[in-house]
Amino acid sequence: MSSTQVSTERQPATGVPNAATVDLKLEAIPIPVSDVDRAKAFYGGLGWRLDADFMIGKTFRAVQLTPPGSPCSIHLVTKAVPGSAQGMFLVVSDIDAARRELIARGVDVSGVFHFDGDHDAVPGPDAERPSYGSYASFTDPDGNRWILQQVTTRLPGRGLSLDVATLTELFQETEKRHGTYEPTAPKHHWSGWYAAYVVARERGRTPDEAANDATLHIKGALAAQA
Repeated sequence: MSSTQVSTERQPATGVPNAATVDLKLEAIPIPVSDVDRAKAFYGGLGWRLDADFMIGKTFRAVQLTPPGSPCSIHLVTKAVPGSAQGMFLVVSDIDAARRELIARGVDVSGVFHFDGDHDAVPGPDAERPSYGSYASFTDPDGNRWILQQVTTRLPGRGLSLDVATLTELFQETEKRHGTYEPTAPKHHWSGWYAAYVVARERGRTPDEAANDATLHIKGALAAQA
């Protein structure tokens, strides 16, 4: 997503509520390759974790790898045109550091670029360095193209980056919010409120919404125990 395509408004599908919906977690995407072992070596060389490599029946080989810090994995497949996967995004907090690491691992990474008002790619980072505004790209041996995108502040509703610094701030925020709730709350274990609050914030809820969700969670848990 480029900075010229961003909308900060939440726009749920017609008739679909914002809350209490079933989670649909994107956990794996297929990457079409011509040689599974070559692709496995390439992605493993990037430091991606090998989750699985086994046969299902006599003909299907399941090979799954996961990029560092990503909740979504890739499956290497040979049933589609090799190299036909284009434009998968890898979000990074520091695009220059990400490029240096990939280059050190032998990957041919493009220079940093951004998009102008006509959505044309322009060499160099965006002058104002906005979140979602700077990119770089690389391809695997089959030509599948990956896009690095620098994100420092996420859009509303997009949740949080679960790095140590962000989690530290989130736990401190949770502690503060729970401290406001606890003096007038019924007897409960703090962990239940904390867990509900953190999950709500990770899903993109505001601090006020997350505090309300956590309070409702405790109320429901206590009612179930009564």
